[in-house]
Amino acid sequence: MLINKVLEAIKKINPDAQASITDEDLNTIRWENGTTPISIADIQAQIPVVEQEAADAAAKKIADKESANAKLKALGLTDDEIEAFRSWAVY
Repeated sequence: MLINKVLEAIKKINPDAQASITDEDLNTIRWENGTTPISIADIQAQIPVVEQEAADAAAKKIADKESANAKLKALGLTDDEIEAFRSWAVY
């Protein structure tokens, strides 16, 4: 999981960066295709930003679902009808 966060942090700093990492060890970052290396400190500073953005996205998804349910209920749909709609909408 840390590998994904590190790679996302790298992309936040340099969207064109190409890098790989081994065994979740930041000291093993391999910069590829001429990518200018980014300091470990800069990458570590971005990891909390990446984590917060992921948490915010998850919270938004929950809030959006609750909002959609409230709107459907306001239209008069029952919980069973909302669930049926949700099951059908997946297809």
